[in-house]
Amino acid sequence: MSTHASDPLAALGSLPGVADAVDSVRKAVDRVYGHRVMRRRSNEISSEAALRGARGSAALSGADWALEEVRRRTDFSADAEARTVGAALRLGAEAGQLLSIWRQSPMRVLARLHLVAAGDAGIPGDAGAPGSGVAGDEVGRPRLDGETVDEPLIKAPLPAPSEVAGRLEGLAELIVAGGDAPALVTAAVVHGELLALRPFTSYNGLVARAAERIVLIGSGLDPKAICPAEVGHAEQGRAAYLAAFEGYLSGTPEGVGAWIAHCGRSVELGVRESTAVCEALQRGAA
Repeated sequence: MSTHASDPLAALGSLPGVADAVDSVRKAVDRVYGHRVMRRRSNEISSEAALRGARGSAALSGADWALEEVRRRTDFSADAEARTVGAALRLGAEAGQLLSIWRQSPMRVLARLHLVAAGDAGIPGDAGAPGSGVAGDEVGRPRLDGETVDEPLIKAPLPAPSEVAGRLEGLAELIVAGGDAPALVTAAVVHGELLALRPFTSYNGLVARAAERIVLIGSGLDPKAICPAEVGHAEQGRAAYLAAFEGYLSGTPEGVGAWIAHCGRSVELGVRESTAVCEALQRGAA
């Protein structure tokens, strides 16, 4: 991400393949919003999208549960996988409550997302849930020197806390300043930067994908939250996710463009999932 242009996020729109990805996503979103079921039952579609998005995000973080198991469960404290699924569900429910704060104080939102993901471990002075590896005093703030990060999916070198602080500040300034970048571009950069930085000691992947969701909703691209990109990220698979992320880390025009296009395809697959839900509801009502 260059900091020399007046609107560096908007400049990313000219990278290879990005304009086509933005256009394809916009058309896909418009189609599902035009579905007749959306006129009457959009709240049901939104709720189902949140559930399926949480399942997808948890799967990428190592808890690949069947959708019906996620729907059925009420206790998410039994083991590490259950805690991951519970964290993803809480983040999905919380994202819509933070839209107005995001454009004013992204750092505050990120802290809140980590607090929500950590759940009971977020109580100050608490040792965290047994086996969670999360201490209460590590929650809701960027990690410090000497603190380890639990994010097994991402093997890239971990930036030092001083670098994390500077890059988070730069990202927050871009969000607050606004600009002309397409929502897909901003969402992909937010997602990619948070994965690269892993600013917290835990749940960084879940937080990164929740932040992506907030951008897509708050930008107006998906105001009813019915296009869960997390579904598409999971459907494309962990290997493809990591390969695209490596492109983002490379910083090359081709690599960053491929990451944005990968995120765009994920949104489109989320659209396809919600379209199938709309069709199922329509058949049931017929």
